[in-house]
Amino acid sequence: MTAAPLFPGFDGLMTLSRREGVDIRPTLLRVLTDLYVQTSAHSADEERQFVELTSRLIDQVDDATRAAVRARLAIYPATPAEIMDRLGLRRAHPDQPLPLAAAITAPPTDAPTVKAPTEAQLRMASNLAMRPNDAAEISDMFFAAGPSERALILHNLADTPLKASARIPAARAARALHILEMAAFAEDAENFALELGDALILPSRIATQVVNDPGCEPLACAAKALDMPSAVFQRVLLFLNPEFGSSVHNVYRLSRLYDRLSERSALVMLAAWRGSTMAVSRAKYRAALYDEERHRARAAGSQARPAVQPGTAPATRTGTDGSKR
Repeated sequence: MTAAPLFPGFDGLMTLSRREGVDIRPTLLRVLTDLYVQTSAHSADEERQFVELTSRLIDQVDDATRAAVRARLAIYPATPAEIMDRLGLRRAHPDQPLPLAAAITAPPTDAPTVKAPTEAQLRMASNLAMRPNDAAEISDMFFAAGPSERALILHNLADTPLKASARIPAARAARALHILEMAAFAEDAENFALELGDALILPSRIATQVVNDPGCEPLACAAKALDMPSAVFQRVLLFLNPEFGSSVHNVYRLSRLYDRLSERSALVMLAAWRGSTMAVSRAKYRAALYDEERHRARAAGSQARPAVQPGTAPATRTGTDGSKR
């Protein structure tokens, strides 16, 4: 029996990272490292999983990502020895509490200089659309993660090359914000979800899941996609769900997350929610059509052909005297 991954959905993103056109391996390595160093000690299974996943990504990411991960693990006392060797880190000694990074060798003088990407190249790199199955994996992983994991996912989505959804038109967003605030004051979660789905072009299933999520991080993404002011978002948290709003810790935590959340991260998550509905629809109708074709083929094969086809039997002619000819 295999141990559970560090957080749900990571294996699905590992599959996504190997596909052409969408390279989010640097983001995966940063997220994995951030999650690992949050805890001072790990079990043997967690360390084995970290070594296995990190080893697969270290040699496949750019130098900047590798240097950032190297810096994080260099000051972390529980870095696995195998990963330290791969990154060129020295093991700690009793009188040396922190591992020291080995000196970085200077590049050869005749090495070609790498030009920084232009603004147009960066803009093109940020327009890689998600496939429906990939969007469903990202959406499922986000809803299944805990509060700290969700914050890390949203933070790293800002640097991914995934294509974000277009901004909601200002007039439509302003009208939606007024209706949403009134619905929150009335504690009307049902109408709140309906208006949110209409404004963000989301099906009712996803909109209801966003509104009813107990952690409210999806609600923060939806509000940021509508460019909701921070003060309005705090009022929505206080009134929409009185049980959640009665906790000062909850409101403060979500308010800080909302202030730090970038618009791009919210729009990328919105694109994932929209794409996930396409994956569900395709799977539903593909299965129905497949079974229908099999049913038709069996029905056609089981029909018995008549012994005499219409029009093939010789006609019986009767003369005027009543005799058959």
